[in-house]
Amino acid sequence: MYLKSIAPFLLLTSPVLSNPTPGKDKDCDITVKPGQSIQSAIDSAKPGSKIVVQAGTYHEQITITTSNIHLVGQGAVLYPPKGGYKPNFCTGLSKTFEKPQGDDSDTDAGICIYGKGFELGPYVRANLHKKISKTGKYIEGVKVTGFEIHDFNGEAIALIGGKDASIKHNKLVDNGQYGFLTVGSYSTLAQDNIVTASVLGFIALCMDDAKGAMFKKNNISNHYIALCTQTNGGLVEDNTAKDCCYGPFVDPGIVGAKIIGNTISGRNKICPEAPPVGPGAGIAILGAKDTLVEKNLVEKWQVNNMGFGLLVADDPITGAKAQGNTFRKNEFRQNDLDILADGVAAANKFDKNVCKTSLPGGLCGN
Repeated sequence: MYLKSIAPFLLLTSPVLSNPTPGKDKDCDITVKPGQSIQSAIDSAKPGSKIVVQAGTYHEQITITTSNIHLVGQGAVLYPPKGGYKPNFCTGLSKTFEKPQGDDSDTDAGICIYGKGFELGPYVRANLHKKISKTGKYIEGVKVTGFEIHDFNGEAIALIGGKDASIKHNKLVDNGQYGFLTVGSYSTLAQDNIVTASVLGFIALCMDDAKGAMFKKNNISNHYIALCTQTNGGLVEDNTAKDCCYGPFVDPGIVGAKIIGNTISGRNKICPEAPPVGPGAGIAILGAKDTLVEKNLVEKWQVNNMGFGLLVADDPITGAKAQGNTFRKNEFRQNDLDILADGVAAANKFDKNVCKTSLPGGLCGN
């Protein structure tokens, strides 16, 4: 996977003690107050329960394995447990960077949602996270809304083997590898989330699903990759990405992704410039097929006269071809080079894009 070659260039600057039992009230099934345990509430909840976590700071890892749980934060801020991480199914889903950027150790998620009976294959550095090796019983209908999640060394939220999960209206800040990662799931929706980092995070949102993943109306800033697309037919729509190294990034071999109506602006000044990273791109289509890239705005991608608004290329590692992709009615402003599709333009369609510069020439305003 291409991300392996660029990851090393990224420059990144205990079990919970027993708490009072969460209670119930007339407006929801379970209420959790500061000083109480969110995990205890989840463990006691039946399918279909709504758990409201009141405003306050909570130092916990959370695991959800029950379908149709609705976990609602009302000003709840989640940090890693003070006594250190406790291993769960999401432990080691991703790893920290190799030396010297990191120590190549297992990471942990803030909220780990997974279906029972699933198994994960071994970690392969090139993939950046583990893949499902055996399916089990999918966890269905889980909703996580209204949380602010900080400083986990892996994912703020990880979903493995889910169906119809909804991750909405959360704020994910300074998490080590991913803001939200979904793996092997169906019909995942991540919408209206804020994902940011103090300096430069790695991947804000990533879909590595079986089918039907949707990332919509999220606001992303200060990440190396804003929107990682590893799902055939995945939809990335109406998101805003600012001060990243890449906006939407469609991986080699992915077929039929849709990148529609996103606003991508301002390459981060601390993004690496050295090969193989180069200057990054507002939108990158690398060895993907039949992608629809439509009505996006990409602006202010500038770095030493080599900033690309749109990068379309074959994958130099796997040999996957970028072909059959359609780029239609996109607008490019104030980029060093609006469209770079050198060597692959003939295998793709460029239609009515508003831009000034392209390589090869003639890809603007057709």
